[in-house]
Amino acid sequence: MTTPQDLVEHALAASRSTNCIVIARVSTSANLRWANNTLTTNGVMHGGTFTVIAFHERRDGIATGSVTGSATTKDQVSALVESADSAAQIATPAEDAQPLTEGAAASGWAERPAETSIGVFADFAPQLGEVFQRAEAADRVHYGFVAHDVVTTYVGSTTGLRLRHSQPTGHFGATGKTADLASSAWVGGATRDFSDVSAHDLDDVLAQRLGWARRRVDLPAGRYDTILPPTAVADLAIYAYWEAGARVAHEGQSVFSRRGGGTRIGDRIADPRVHLFSDPSYAGLECEPHVVAASSSNTSSVFDNGIPLDRTDWIRGGELAALHQTRHSAAMTGQPVTPAIDNLVLSVDGGEGDVNDLVAGTERGLLLTCLWYIREVDPQNLLLTGLTRDGVYLIENGEVTGAVNNYRFNESPVELLNRFSHASATAPALSREWGEDYFSRTAMPALRVPDFNMSSVSQAQ
Repeated sequence: MTTPQDLVEHALAASRSTNCIVIARVSTSANLRWANNTLTTNGVMHGGTFTVIAFHERRDGIATGSVTGSATTKDQVSALVESADSAAQIATPAEDAQPLTEGAAASGWAERPAETSIGVFADFAPQLGEVFQRAEAADRVHYGFVAHDVVTTYVGSTTGLRLRHSQPTGHFGATGKTADLASSAWVGGATRDFSDVSAHDLDDVLAQRLGWARRRVDLPAGRYDTILPPTAVADLAIYAYWEAGARVAHEGQSVFSRRGGGTRIGDRIADPRVHLFSDPSYAGLECEPHVVAASSSNTSSVFDNGIPLDRTDWIRGGELAALHQTRHSAAMTGQPVTPAIDNLVLSVDGGEGDVNDLVAGTERGLLLTCLWYIREVDPQNLLLTGLTRDGVYLIENGEVTGAVNNYRFNESPVELLNRFSHASATAPALSREWGEDYFSRTAMPALRVPDFNMSSVSQAQ
């Protein structure tokens, strides 16, 4: 049987270029989907991608060619290698050229790809059946989806690098509706193995929120004392993280640009209690501990493949401490090399309790559930717009007393980190907007913002 490691070695040997890096990803995924209180689909899928990056050295620099496709045989791999070599031959020299990382076979290189199966839901699935019965008895309807993926990545290079990483990723999202479909509520989260997920707990949250919606209160647009739960904070923080490229900031094109030139690294941009960081070893959010880049961009470089990753503070004590730096952009900005990492943690000194504690301390305000259709309005201050979804609730005298209409909002996540008045403890959170498809490993506090801008009323239901 041909292993991924065999295919990597074959590609490296077949390349005619000066150097070559190969990235092989092997994945399995399992999922359950339900609607109208009935399980509708389930399945297990297998897949993978194979990337060949060729480096062609010549008098005026190093040109690269990167080709990604499916490959399970040596003939298929050879075709990808030929395409990458040919692309490198005709490409212009790469501006981000750097010496390739050297190394040897790391521990675990020879291990087979890790896998998942439908058995990952062995405890969750029976609970789901019980939840359906309870929902029907209460005239509620359940819709939802759970998924678990395991991706094993192998990285090899002609400079001796041999790396392997296995990444489990799970997420769940459930929507509850009243039988007349007049009200809806959502709850979701992330997990590594579903051992910590209870369908009963999800249903308890949905039942509570649908109960709040028995009373409907229409309120106009305006600025409201608003509590953002960790899910909504993640919606906004991830967008800010994606926009934290050092090169773009250095060139004056982002909220992290310093007026007059350069970046705002070293400037205070948030409340002094705020810390934003990434750490590949953060408990429960563990992720790839080295750079894996199939292509170059403003925030990534194929030349940086294999660089070790460690905890990086992006905001420390309210000060901008780092931006996403390749070795190329670090040379431009004069800052350390700080590549992007696949998790994000926001913490606030003194934050304690949870979203319920913030509600209890609010005299009158709004409680959001999640945000969606988030888009950028102005990159200079990172002004975002979007809509509320599946539950905006009225808080009166420390209690939720009803559901409110949806809104369009206009806010900057960077400004919010200056204006919030209260914060809960940090807890794992799944962004509704970005978590299921792009970025699921986040831990956030709930934040209370005294003047959150609900710019207009939305007719979305």
